[in-house]
Amino acid sequence: MFASSFPLLDIVLTMLWFVIFVFWIMLVFQIIVDVFRSHDLSGGLKALWMIFIIFLPFLGVFVYLIARGGKMHERQAQAAIAQQKAMEDYIRSVANKPQS
Repeated sequence: MFASSFPLLDIVLTMLWFVIFVFWIMLVFQIIVDVFRSHDLSGGLKALWMIFIIFLPFLGVFVYLIARGGKMHERQAQAAIAQQKAMEDYIRSVANKPQS
């Protein structure tokens, strides 16, 4: 009964739109993280980007990707390197402690 009222193509299109929606949410959160990770933006500019992304999400995301998207990868790589260094420093500090 349910299968006859919802054809296979509609199921595939629904899944496609769901995946596109999930990718969109991931992109928006990645941009929000990048806005707050960026050290070259002042607090006011960060607030303006956030307002732009929240109130005009499609336009805000696309403008952000065009204007500042090229350096997103660089900021992510720097954050990953800093995190890796912090983890290695922690492991060295724990490994060098004598057993009590």
